[in-house]
Formats: sequence, structure tokens, C-alpha cells
Amino acid sequence: MHVAAVPDESTELAGKDGPRRRGRRPGGGDTRAALLDAARVVFAERGYDGATVRAIAERAGVDPAMVNHWFGGKEPLFVAALNLPVDPAAALNEVLPGDPELLAERILGRFLQLWDTTGGAQLATLIQSIASHDAAASLLREFITRVLVIKVVATVAPDRPELRATLCGTQLFGLAFVRYVLKVEPLASADHATIIAAVAPNLQRYLTGPLP
Repeated sequence: MHVAAVPDESTELAGKDGPRRRGRRPGGGDTRAALLDAARVVFAERGYDGATVRAIAERAGVDPAMVNHWFGGKEPLFVAALNLPVDPAAALNEVLPGDPELLAERILGRFLQLWDTTGGAQLATLIQSIASHDAAASLLREFITRVLVIKVVATVAPDRPELRATLCGTQLFGLAFVRYVLKVEPLASADHATIIAAVAPNLQRYLTGPLP
């Protein structure tokens, strides 16, 4: 299976080379690049949950400790392998502390700030790219819903976390698509306060409110 790294379509998540021999590489750049190449293959073959640090390191021919050394763990390695414009794990970890009833406002505020840092260009490229690469889209959906959003939801609402996570994902990705890809007015030029005031109540209901 061949999957383009997102949003750089020139990099493939899956490659043709077999597992490399273990051993120390001559330079740090070589080790980092080898881990990225190996991660794209292993994530594509096994999915996010099925991919392990050990399997990625074995394919790259390096010690598993090198994953933490160069990337800080499996989640940051995934972000780097898919060339994501922001690290959603770090962003969500930043907004967790505080009143659970205001979590939606913090999530929207942080993500709008991150998305607008590059004028939304990288985000628009990401969304357009994954739309044409099924395997990359599947990996990203798994990462966002199962690994990130469910972590957030589970801290504030223990019931039906997968459904809540999916609903939150539709709200965030829908907002991103209309604002940064379609650029529909007046949403495209609306200030953060206006968007948060309009969207946060619905997102908060998905996070902590009653579900049918």
C-alpha cells in the first residue's frame, strides 16, 4: 500500500525497501530520516494503534531509544511522519487544565490561533491532500479520534467517548473546511471571539452534555 505523506505528496508513507539491518548510523540526520521513512511504512501497514516504537525502530535499523531521542515518542513521530502543520496532541494537552464547562472555548481558541498562524494555508493543503489519499485520511482519522479527542473526552465525560469524540471531530474539521478551504464569508473573515461564541456551545454539548 502506498500513501502520500500529508501534506507533502512527494513523500510516501509506504515504501518498497525491506527492514534495514540494526546498527549505529553515521549521522543524526540519517537516523532521523530513517525513522521517518520507517514510520511511514509501519503506520501504513499497521495503522496507528498497531504500530509500535519497537517495530518502527527495527525497520529503521536503530535502537528504539532513538525514537524518544529524536521525536519524544510515538505521537510526535506520527505528526512528523505525516508532516502535519500543527501537533494536535500538544495543543489539546495545553487546553485540558481548567473548568471542564469551558473546555470547548479553550479548544476553539487554541486551534483558531494555531490555524491562523499560517493564514490557514497549511491546514487547507492538509485537508485537500487527505481527501485524495484514503490511507492517509484513515490514519489521520484514527489518530485524531481514537488517540487525541477520546483522551480529552474521557477526562470530562466518561460515557460514550467514541461518539463524543467523533462529533467533536465533525465540528472542528467542518469549521476548518468552511473557513480555510472553501473560505465562505462571513465565517472566513470572522474574528476569533465571534466564532468561539457561535460554535463553543455546540462543541461543549458534544463534550459534556447529554446525548440522545
